[in-house]
Amino acid sequence: MLIRELIAQSVITAIRAAQAEGALPAFEVPPVNVEHPRDPRLGHYATNIALHLARAAKLPPPRIAEIIARFVDHPAFTAEAVNGFVNFRFTPAFLASQVAHILEQGERWGDLDLGKGRKAQVEHGSANPTGYATLGTGRNVVIGDTLANTLEAAGYEVHREWYVNDAGSQVRVFGESVFARYAQALGRDEPMPERGYLGEDVAEVGRTIAEREGERFLHMPREEAVRAVGQIGIELVMARIRQTMTRLNVRYDNFFSEKSLWTSGLGYELIERLRAKGLVVEHEGALWFTEDGSPIRKGQAQKRSDEEYAEANAEAPSGPLPVQAVLIRSPAVIPNPEERPTYFASDIPYLWHKVVIRGFNPAIYVWGEDHQGDVPRLYAAARALGISEEAVRIVIYRFITLMRGSEEVRMGKRKGNALLIDDVLDEIGTDAFRYIMLSRSVDTKFSFDIALLREQNEKNPVYYIQYGHARICSIEAKAQEEQWALDPSAPLRYDHPAELALIAKLLELPEVVHLVATSLQPHHYTTYAREVAQAFSKFYEECRIKGAPPDQAFARLQLARATRITLAKTLRLMGMSAPERM
Repeated sequence: MLIRELIAQSVITAIRAAQAEGALPAFEVPPVNVEHPRDPRLGHYATNIALHLARAAKLPPPRIAEIIARFVDHPAFTAEAVNGFVNFRFTPAFLASQVAHILEQGERWGDLDLGKGRKAQVEHGSANPTGYATLGTGRNVVIGDTLANTLEAAGYEVHREWYVNDAGSQVRVFGESVFARYAQALGRDEPMPERGYLGEDVAEVGRTIAEREGERFLHMPREEAVRAVGQIGIELVMARIRQTMTRLNVRYDNFFSEKSLWTSGLGYELIERLRAKGLVVEHEGALWFTEDGSPIRKGQAQKRSDEEYAEANAEAPSGPLPVQAVLIRSPAVIPNPEERPTYFASDIPYLWHKVVIRGFNPAIYVWGEDHQGDVPRLYAAARALGISEEAVRIVIYRFITLMRGSEEVRMGKRKGNALLIDDVLDEIGTDAFRYIMLSRSVDTKFSFDIALLREQNEKNPVYYIQYGHARICSIEAKAQEEQWALDPSAPLRYDHPAELALIAKLLELPEVVHLVATSLQPHHYTTYAREVAQAFSKFYEECRIKGAPPDQAFARLQLARATRITLAKTLRLMGMSAPERM
């Protein structure tokens, strides 16, 4: 049980005890919210339940708080009424017992049983395989990987997946771009396609194919050659992306092919399933999904891409309109049959494959803010398929604004000037990169100054946190080498304010894991890890270990070890290393 839950249960028990003795009248006890007080001097936790009971109890909140505090009876904490709030402080004996508990738990410290072994999936990354992994993808995969780590710690069986967009027009254009670079590498004057991919990564892929395969594709029918070279190009790009993910300490269980949804027939099967429900109609030569089965609204034209028709599902003055979106585009708009299914058409069988066939609940999607318009469509598809909306969780993260000095840098794969993850890792390393990506909430946009990469490397807070871990490792090593006077037979006792504050901070780790697992906001780890490192620094400055009385020195060394365990676990959850030396 989380400490918040323990306190909330104790408050409910206290209210019922007060009612039994007539100190409070009979009423239904509402849920009890427990938070950390803004001023830590007021205690470790507090609840405002008295404010919510004033009407039912017909008493002023300060009086209700006093009654509740008087009836709270638990060995782990004391209760005090302050201005209508009930504040709680841990007892020194409880805090001492928790140090021993952390040491006993070891690497399991902070783990929960929230998922109870259920299968969960985090699908993240999933950038179009039209170039190497860029900085924007970096934020996506770090968020997704950290969430996957968290769900594992929270008791889920987690599956990590990258959805490979290997179908559609962008794959054709990419194939044409790679073929042009391939032909150019062999000396042929081959023009780049309209809106082709101009990056050096695509040129490198073309040269690699030329070196490996020679001129054989130049002697094939052009359309067949473009298709074959494009497929090899996707394989080379995905191989490079896998290398980058390994370097970034991001791992995957599977790379799922979008094309397989259609070659297997599942995409068409799901369309027919929806058609049987009256939710698929033909309009202007295209197949449309219509959530309520109504005719396509006037003015909705068939569009060429998801981005172009996302506004069709925007909020109307009377509230959100039922979702209507193209599934299969008209031959008059898209001649190539393989390119007619929209992204949304693929989302439907992919959702079914995740939740129904493979049984993931929750199935978590990590999407960039440009997919905000896709959210209502995916939930509409879930409803239409009889899938619980609770089985689908969508994380929308804000993009990074790249700056060079005071100027914003516009980058993109097609322009060929996207900043690659590998280039940034060369500058600052994996741990600093991941910390930067996690340092803001997913719904916060932030600027990334290319000119300050080296400064970020020197000043990144992750090194302060890692230094705290390394310093504790050094303290433990010296204690053993120098044989400090320690008394392991004495019971652990703590009474210095810095000791008690550090222990209380360590006890927040399970709560932080719970918060990240439920809110899907991994930035809470960066704040927590920094606070633990700061609390340890204050403890180490004010509480001697070497030279203290043997019983006290042993207790403080045990507290340092508990801190090391907590820092290491938090760093691992964020996908960062916990070095023993720095």
